[in-house]
Amino acid sequence: MTAPRVVIADDQAFVRVGFRMILKSGGIDVVGEAADGAEAVSVVRDVRPDVVLMDIRMPTMDGLEATRRIVGSSAACRVLMLTTFDLDRYVYDALAAGASGFLLKDVTPEHLVAAVRLIETGDALLAPSITRRLVERFASGAAPAVHGDLTALTPREREVLTLVGGGRSNTEIAGLLTLSEATVKTHVARIFAKLGLRDRAQAVVLAYETGLVTPGA
Repeated sequence: MTAPRVVIADDQAFVRVGFRMILKSGGIDVVGEAADGAEAVSVVRDVRPDVVLMDIRMPTMDGLEATRRIVGSSAACRVLMLTTFDLDRYVYDALAAGASGFLLKDVTPEHLVAAVRLIETGDALLAPSITRRLVERFASGAAPAVHGDLTALTPREREVLTLVGGGRSNTEIAGLLTLSEATVKTHVARIFAKLGLRDRAQAVVLAYETGLVTPGA
């Protein structure tokens, strides 16, 4: 199995050094580093990594804008945001910008390596409990901005999307709807195809923006 290629973007050098050591010990290739968002965009363009570990708050250009530019450039890499949880109020914005998930900066070495490998496979790092707490806390109360035609979905697909938006895993959805996990995966894949979604992170954002899920519901 080919090792994921990763770029680390954080304005603190000691954080980059720590993450680099952890990832390398876990068999993951660190192919570049950046001290701010603008440098991250440049490095990603040059080395074309599979995953970017992106700090949210950096000088010159923050991680949100850098993520927008990287995702908007159609780069094949995925962005994994780094947050301090209680201090950062940007998690929803990070998902809306195109990030595939988020990690706490005090993540354990084992979790960091597992998270990078998970994101690299095309999945999203959205633990249900964290997703519900963060998205419900920070989701905008503005009028929904619809990015997909929900009329294209079957009633069952709308039901599955609602549960995905609530942070439910495929296993949990299968139990709630009395379906096999394989059937749930098929529904999720069809939802993504019909709505042009990259991953579960975008599905969560869409579910909130279209009103399928509401903060505190």
